[in-house]
Amino acid sequence: MSYEIWIIIVFASTVCGWLVGLLFRGVTLTKKAREAQETVAKVIREAEDRKKEILLEAKEESVKLKSDAEAENRQRRAEVGRQEKKHNQKMENFDRKVEAFERREKALTQKEQEIDSGLARVEKLKQEQRQQMEVIAGMSSAEAKEHLLQAVENETKNALAQRMRQVEAQLKAEADENARGVLAEALQRCASEVAAESTVSVVALPSDEMKGRLIGREGRNIRALEAATGVDLIVDDTPEAVTLSCFDPVRRQIARVALEKLIKDGRIHPGRIEEIVDKATKEVEANIQVQGEQLAYKTGVVGLHPEVIRLLGRLRYRFSYGQNMISHSSEVAQLSAALATEIGADVDIAKTAGLLHDLGKGTGQEGEGPHAMVGANILKRLGMAPVIVEAVAAHHGEADTIGTYGFIVSAADAISSARPGARQESAEHYVKRVETLENIANSFPGVEKTFAIQAGREVRILVKPTEVDDLAALRLARDIAKKVEEELTFPGQIKVTVIRETRSVDYAK
Repeated sequence: MSYEIWIIIVFASTVCGWLVGLLFRGVTLTKKAREAQETVAKVIREAEDRKKEILLEAKEESVKLKSDAEAENRQRRAEVGRQEKKHNQKMENFDRKVEAFERREKALTQKEQEIDSGLARVEKLKQEQRQQMEVIAGMSSAEAKEHLLQAVENETKNALAQRMRQVEAQLKAEADENARGVLAEALQRCASEVAAESTVSVVALPSDEMKGRLIGREGRNIRALEAATGVDLIVDDTPEAVTLSCFDPVRRQIARVALEKLIKDGRIHPGRIEEIVDKATKEVEANIQVQGEQLAYKTGVVGLHPEVIRLLGRLRYRFSYGQNMISHSSEVAQLSAALATEIGADVDIAKTAGLLHDLGKGTGQEGEGPHAMVGANILKRLGMAPVIVEAVAAHHGEADTIGTYGFIVSAADAISSARPGARQESAEHYVKRVETLENIANSFPGVEKTFAIQAGREVRILVKPTEVDDLAALRLARDIAKKVEEELTFPGQIKVTVIRETRSVDYAK
């Protein structure tokens, strides 16, 4: 077969297949269309049946709702009828109450009229009786009232005065009893030693040969030591010992420390003495700071200013009537705390005020005012609490006002000072006299240092050589002696020595 015939046969086969497919598809579509029509007819019939059912249910529901509404309306009409009947009954009751109230009001009005008429008759009778009483008593009603009030007032005053005296006596007795109990309790908590103060210190020597070395050639060493420290060095027949005499314990302590260092060092001459005295002064100052810190720690007072600590430490070397001030301050702090506990006051404030009450004595400025005011001014300047400043200023009654803590500190101070063996009055008089002697000398211009020695029988004044010449030094000695005679009472005589010294120092390098 040729190629063209083969192509014709394939084309004819393809066309035949396509025609057969079209015929088969037409038959299939006809069958599906018939089935679809049957399905649509069926759905339409079901929809018609459902529509009829819905309409029937709607009619039934409508009939039911209508019957329910009619029943509810009947109930509401019945309820409205009952409420209307009840309202009518209330209105009838209200009308009856109004009628009864009107009848009662008429009766009350009638009774009020009767009462008014009765009161008028009573007032008329009282007026008649008052007139009759005035005629009988011979005085008017105002006079009788005044007389009665005066009698009642006098009687009340007498009764009140008697009652006040009884209460006052009772309160005074109770207050005295409570005060004795508080003081006894505070005293029982404080156990202190008896004061035994001396104005001399004894320094032991390794041998009697050391006495000659301390005196030096023509006494230059002993004069240098006395001039540098302001302490009287007594070299007597006491074996292997010398005595330091001075009213100021700080100076005496400096001299004692310096003398012990000189004896240990062995090099004793005026230049070395001044160097050792400077070192001893610094050592004593450091010890003063330690003493103040130990006192604050012992009493339990914290947060004090360093300047306050230093002044407290200086009290270690201060005495009042033979009583050591640092021990006295510790006692007063403890007693103040005990008194505050007994009366319900603040213990910390009372303890702090008691510890600081004699702070002014640590400054050496008693000549500038009472020590209480001096101490209060220092505490105020350092920012201490006003209540503590007030207590310190008022503990001797020198302030304008005195508060609770002022009374507490004053009582504690009196207890500590008045206990047996606490003070020695003669020592205090001696110290005051010697301090006054130094203050008189210091009051003159040009004076640099003043030392009272020989138990107050001599005062040595170091002047500034640039301000006081030799002639002025003579006049200064005479003026000081004259002022001492005018202001001091003393046995015997007092020697006034004015020392003017000029030094020139250079170094060889």
